[in-house]
Amino acid sequence: MSTETTATAAGSGASATETFRNKVRGAGEIDHERVSAIVTDALTSLHEVVRKHKLTYDEYDALKAWMIRVGEDGEWPLFLDVWLEHVVEEVANADREGATGTIEGPYYVPGAPEFTGEATLPMRENEKGTPFLFQGTITDLAGAPLEGGLVDFWQADDDGYYSQFAPGIPEWNLRGRVTTGPDGTFKINTMKPAPYQIPNDGACGALIRAAGWHAWRPAHLHLKVSAPGKQLITTQLYFDGGDYVTDDVAQAVKPDLVLHPQKADSGNGEQVTYDFPLDPA
Repeated sequence: MSTETTATAAGSGASATETFRNKVRGAGEIDHERVSAIVTDALTSLHEVVRKHKLTYDEYDALKAWMIRVGEDGEWPLFLDVWLEHVVEEVANADREGATGTIEGPYYVPGAPEFTGEATLPMRENEKGTPFLFQGTITDLAGAPLEGGLVDFWQADDDGYYSQFAPGIPEWNLRGRVTTGPDGTFKINTMKPAPYQIPNDGACGALIRAAGWHAWRPAHLHLKVSAPGKQLITTQLYFDGGDYVTDDVAQAVKPDLVLHPQKADSGNGEQVTYDFPLDPA
């Protein structure tokens, strides 16, 4: 049975929820005053929405039922990453001078296969799509190349599915980590991804249909780029002229993140060069 017919929102949501639970991120001590201030403001804003739109009890009950379904489908990571994370990222990276960041999304998995300098990502025999070479240099803010930089890279396939989040795809398909040598350069041979719809047969899809929105994300590459003594940047890169670049459901596209691929020097597929100047830690 094909991936297209077996991938479901519930399956993807369960994988995303489990991945998030395994994420190592220390919460530190609780700042009760800060929690109170944030939650109070959030609730006050919701109270104003209720008053402004004169929310009915039928609508209120529909909201409760929908929130229960979000939990049952395991789609809280998807919901938050699609509709809230882009603002969290904007605030978190407001002071950066170097590479531009954007959302991580729900499909990152740590521990991908490792390479040095140049990588051909793990992929299936006869992997669908256009061969694509993504290359560049990791530098400091002055442009000096950084040895030991790391590009942690992942993407969807030509059908819009991620390994470990849809059945029938090898575990590390189109995922890899590339460490730079003394010249700071990296090369990643992969397949150009395609636009895809976020899982829409679950609770998030129900919201999209009720609101009359679309569920599409533009084709993109995911990266976490770091180096010793520098701040890690999490980002996505898009393709000039691609569908949904100007109308991304996740509102994550920024002008600095749009690539302009050229015909590959090898004559096979496309290539692009994109550098990552990193801020000091």
